[in-house]
Amino acid sequence: MIGAVSTLGDAAQTAGVIAAALLAAAVLLAGSARARAWSMTGALVLTPVLLVANIWSTPQFEPLRNRPVVLLAGVGGALVVLALGAWTVHRRPELLAPAAAAALPFRVPIESGGDTANLLVPLYLVIAAGVLAYAVPRLGAAGRREPAERKRGLLDWLLAGTLVLYAVQAAYSGDFDNALSQVIFFYVPFALLYALLRRIEWTPQLAGRCLVVLLVLAVAFVGIGFVEYAKRELLLNPKVISSNQFESYFRVNSLFFDPNIYGRFLAVVMLGLVAVLLWSRRAALVAGSAVALALLWAGLVLTLSQSSFTALLAGLVVLGGLRWGAKKAAAIVAVFAVAGTVVVLAAPGAVGLNQSADAATSGRSTLVRGGVELFTERPLQGWGAGSFKSEYRRRRKASSQRAAAASHTIPITVAAEQGAGGLALYLAFVAVAIVGLLRGARSSVARAAVAASFVALVVHTLLYAAFLEDPLVWALLAVGMSLRPVEAERAEERAEAPAGGALTRPAAPAP
Repeated sequence: MIGAVSTLGDAAQTAGVIAAALLAAAVLLAGSARARAWSMTGALVLTPVLLVANIWSTPQFEPLRNRPVVLLAGVGGALVVLALGAWTVHRRPELLAPAAAAALPFRVPIESGGDTANLLVPLYLVIAAGVLAYAVPRLGAAGRREPAERKRGLLDWLLAGTLVLYAVQAAYSGDFDNALSQVIFFYVPFALLYALLRRIEWTPQLAGRCLVVLLVLAVAFVGIGFVEYAKRELLLNPKVISSNQFESYFRVNSLFFDPNIYGRFLAVVMLGLVAVLLWSRRAALVAGSAVALALLWAGLVLTLSQSSFTALLAGLVVLGGLRWGAKKAAAIVAVFAVAGTVVVLAAPGAVGLNQSADAATSGRSTLVRGGVELFTERPLQGWGAGSFKSEYRRRRKASSQRAAAASHTIPITVAAEQGAGGLALYLAFVAVAIVGLLRGARSSVARAAVAASFVALVVHTLLYAAFLEDPLVWALLAVGMSLRPVEAERAEERAEAPAGGALTRPAAPAP
């Protein structure tokens, strides 16, 4: 099958990308468990076939192509691991959520043919195991009664439309290989993750356990960051290592390839802790959250990630508004704005005010201008999925080092690559997601944490990149849209003993 796809060439690969996106969309929209199971299985099989077909003749795949025994052994080992994982998830479905949380941040650098790719291998294994655990019992379930599937909402339709539109626009992209990578490494597997997490009966207790998993990881990452800072040595990313040698400051990235992605992860965990701190009535829990926040704040400072600081502030504003009301939150924002204005006026050089816009923003303003120009030249259909880097380099005659893969402002990237239709779909998706996540958030600490974290991620992508390419976005959407209604949570709390988990008993919002 791989040989056939590779032989047919670009047309077959383009059709394969569209087919994979359609299967992922069917997973999101299928009305029956059996149809969803077949769509999941098709997507799970097709994506690795597309990947291997795309890189079969490249130097990157040569070490495995010339050693078929090693390739077969690797495939066999992966299948054994998947079978064990699927059996475990089938027997203990409640393990899928914490397993996914534990795998979310880990990117494994894989070297082949002189190139290095940082892939979410642990998360892919969890997703594949979850898909097999769900699909296998249902593939032959004709006539078998299944529980009623949840109703598809507007958000599911928007996600499905986004997937399909992106894949279709890969057909005329100037960088089809990048578009294919986006689809098979991010969009399709994360759509499967979203569908799996949406099936789970999310409770505040389960959300609390996942937050604990993320907190343990965050503390470990911060510890590694402290060691990096003390030794002035980084473990990953030659570009950051090189920039640290020529700057007066030193940025850490822990086990993340990029300090900004590391900072984004810390910001999300911190917002979860802040939500617990604001809503909890238990003194020990408040004290523990405060200590953990102080530790993670120190780790975040060492990233020197301005986009992460801004995202954290945006999330805090959301939490403040949910906890104390919009007026008090606005007053706090005004205080920060006044303080920032004073700093700018007192020391303009410290914040880059006396520099050019390009220097003050580390080259991002130039990327944004380039993205706007690309959009205005082809405003309807855009230049094709994943094409920003190639088109920016071609039109500006920039080196590959200066041409980033995105404009570092997601709406600009979407507009340049996908045109007005893609931009409208993105804006509608973000609006629907935020409205849905904020519904009932004032009365639920879990909902408040998820809503604030999602807003923080949206703000982060306005200053950096990677929106739907980040599994955190999909996971937060799945959790926030699947949490029990607030009324059901309160009825359960009244029926249980006072003792509860970290995210179980929010205090009523202050008037």
